[in-house]
Amino acid sequence: MNVPASLRYSEGHGWVAAEGEGPEHLARVGLTDYGQDLLGEVEFVELPELGGRLAAGELMAEIEARKATSELYAPLTGRVVAVNGLLADRPGAVNADPYGEGWLCVLAVDDASCIEELMDGAAYARFVGG
Repeated sequence: MNVPASLRYSEGHGWVAAEGEGPEHLARVGLTDYGQDLLGEVEFVELPELGGRLAAGELMAEIEARKATSELYAPLTGRVVAVNGLLADRPGAVNADPYGEGWLCVLAVDDASCIEELMDGAAYARFVGG
């Protein structure tokens, strides 16, 4: 199980990477390696609407796989400023590279301090029994 120490994690198996400084605090969000492994081979990903707002805990994405369909909830509150268009043609990128090409969306986060409230890599590894 791959748990990069540089990321933050939610109990719903989402990962968050803070991106850049400036007036907008951006956070790239995806499904963890552990989460994608639970699902199995991803066949379809329904992403949030570009420009839409998400509240922490609100449905962010639906991920359909051979084993199951799963809902991923937003780990933070913010506006969706980018979605990963690659996943329309290659949803398996979530399996092959969950922390790289398999990212889901980028949020302009309302409160950047909330990122630090998420689990660090060690806490997430303990959470999933690793």
